[in-house]
Amino acid sequence: EGYGAAGHFILGADRTGIFGLRFDVGFLNYGNERQRDCISTTISCRVTLDVTTSNNIFMLGVGPQLMLPNGTLRPYVNGSVGLSYFWTESSLSGSDNSTTFASTRNFSDAVFASSAGAGLYIPVHRGRQPVSLDLGARYHWNGRTRYLRKGSIVDNPDGTISINPIESRTDLVTYHLGVSFGTP
Repeated sequence: EGYGAAGHFILGADRTGIFGLRFDVGFLNYGNERQRDCISTTISCRVTLDVTTSNNIFMLGVGPQLMLPNGTLRPYVNGSVGLSYFWTESSLSGSDNSTTFASTRNFSDAVFASSAGAGLYIPVHRGRQPVSLDLGARYHWNGRTRYLRKGSIVDNPDGTISINPIESRTDLVTYHLGVSFGTP
């Protein structure tokens, strides 16, 4: 399970809006860990720091979209090819989490990706600048990827870390609810 944000842009290939070239970009966070510790045991524990580790995916793709050109409900299907970039990053901040002042990329991997999606545009405003609700789902084929998850980084007693990447298929399904501006 995870959460994220995504956006897309459609370059219309015809006036009716049936066919278009869709450009997708998205971000997904699939886990976080936080550890709180003293800044130094020789000074005291009056000042604490948080080490936060986040596991993320950046997705980018381009491909066709087919859509019914008008009507109360406007179903669409699309597909894309592109890439997925998996990375894990640890950052250091004060215990109030207001400012990150150091970070390290612990591990990353990029893979060729493809996707297929379907959804429904529900027009809420027609006219010169139409607005629609966008409900949909997308299946992402990321293939075999090396990545980290909670517990993949181990803090050793001597202050070093051990990184234990996982290699497996990383296909996933995303669901979205959004707003589309300028949909024909």
